[in-house]
Amino acid sequence: MAVILENFHQTVGFHFAVSFTGLKANDKSLDARFQSVNGLDVQFDTETLKEGGENRFEHVLPVRRKYSDLVLKRGLIAPGNAAVLTKWCLEAFDNFIVVPTNLEVLLFNEDHKPLMKWEIIHAWPKNWKMGELNAEKSEVMIESLELNYNYFNFKNP
Repeated sequence: MAVILENFHQTVGFHFAVSFTGLKANDKSLDARFQSVNGLDVQFDTETLKEGGENRFEHVLPVRRKYSDLVLKRGLIAPGNAAVLTKWCLEAFDNFIVVPTNLEVLLFNEDHKPLMKWEIIHAWPKNWKMGELNAEKSEVMIESLELNYNYFNFKNP
């Protein structure tokens, strides 16, 4: 007999918010509205152990966790409207002053309430690039920010 779940909804991935918890802004100059977030994944580095006398297989053991870079993308915003985030990136790439910060990525449900939360720990800008300038296309200019980070905590708020 099949069980039918009432009020069951698949989770959608387009209703989310990003906030930089370590960058301080006195006004709304920290614009953290992104169109995509990628890199919320973790895997194990492994080590192979060969057992003497056992030739049929090798033992593969987990050693440590490894996190992918976090990639944030959005339509390019004029620097005055995203001053704190732009300054953070410029300090890192122009002056080699890398100040790690923490982030939160919240996924919302259909009622705009937090469904899942990822706390990104000790993130710093690794790559910052702008999309292509092309007079033959009518496209939004995309800004990509690639962040290295130590780890993330997954929470169910």
